[in-house]
Amino acid sequence: MAWIVLVLSGVLESVWALALGKSEGFTKLTPSIVFFISLAFSMAGLAFAMRTLPTGTAYAIWVGIGASLTVAVGMIMGEEPISALRIALLVGLVACIVGLKLAH
Repeated sequence: MAWIVLVLSGVLESVWALALGKSEGFTKLTPSIVFFISLAFSMAGLAFAMRTLPTGTAYAIWVGIGASLTVAVGMIMGEEPISALRIALLVGLVACIVGLKLAH
């Protein structure tokens, strides 16, 4: 159960990061609300997962999922440059996340 919650919390990290960017310094109401709600649930899920998973592993996976999804969504939306190198690095990041799970 902790792993499922951790993955969902990592997805929510991407949601709050993207919402933070769209909030333009908390000057836009809807993205600001999405930011605070997703941040709260993301942190709560991370805290829940850390009750049974090692802190370093849980945190690294949470950050990795959030970072890779945030960059991938940015690429899809045209806000981030796309290159073969960037895609290869994202694949490598995801491989490291999977490796941490498998090594647990």
